[in-house]
Amino acid sequence: MKTSLISRVERIFYAPTFSDRLISLLLLPLSWLYCAGMFARYKSKTPRDVGLPVVSIGNLTVGGSGKTPLVTALSAGFQRPAVVLRGYGRKSEGMIVVSDGEEILCDVLTSGDEAMIYAQKLHGAVVIVSEVREHAIEKAKAMGCSVVFLDDGYSKHQIKKLDLLIEVQTPNTACLPAGPFRERLWPGKDALSVREERDFTRRTELKDATEKMVLVTAIARPERLDAYLPEVAGKHYFPDHHYFTKAELETILRESGASSLLVTYKDYVKIAHFELPVSLLDMELEIAPSLMENIKAYVNTYYEESRV
Repeated sequence: MKTSLISRVERIFYAPTFSDRLISLLLLPLSWLYCAGMFARYKSKTPRDVGLPVVSIGNLTVGGSGKTPLVTALSAGFQRPAVVLRGYGRKSEGMIVVSDGEEILCDVLTSGDEAMIYAQKLHGAVVIVSEVREHAIEKAKAMGCSVVFLDDGYSKHQIKKLDLLIEVQTPNTACLPAGPFRERLWPGKDALSVREERDFTRRTELKDATEKMVLVTAIARPERLDAYLPEVAGKHYFPDHHYFTKAELETILRESGASSLLVTYKDYVKIAHFELPVSLLDMELEIAPSLMENIKAYVNTYYEESRV
């Protein structure tokens, strides 16, 4: 029931039918109120220097946009970076250092799936989860980090930062609840708009492939994977950030007759310990030199201005 409801909402937001557009139209007054409230919130904030250069990567809409591989690729270009995020879906609260740059300090239930991806893929990077991003940034500063990459931090208008916004194509341009937009690019708000095939290119690698694989994934808008999928025995979609049980995965393997589960890295970090047959659809990004140059220029300028 929950999965079908999420699928319906995603369709209304990203691939609406005629009846979906009517629903959005009826919800527009609520969207206007929501958007006005978010604009008032933005205007009430004053960006404050938090003592480190901060680069935020996110998008204006709900649902997946590929920010995790982008944060990973950009962070890899710096010495002693920190990745700070809320840790959505984790079974913990408060500020937690997931990785100190040398070793992983907690399990995936404590960190959340996205933070664990960063911890496993970014050797030398500090990874911190916290509901209050300023607390995590202060910790990163104390740990000797040179730059902070803020996962999905556009709405943190009180933090001085460089905002990167991943363009997400959708025919529904309304704010919540009629459409997918959490915020707008507000007047006076500077941000770099980044686009696939212009600012970055995706590269996928299929690891440990078997003769018959069944796709199992818990990411937002899983249809995004279709362009990269090999032939599969079936597709099983779970809500974003879902924590799998071994029993449900064994059932899928048995009923599909598949020889392995095909998963993304976001799924892999939550099921590797089950020791089930797994094939991995791994994704890396190649960053355009101009984008990396813009970010390094921002970081360098921050330090130059700090010395004045």
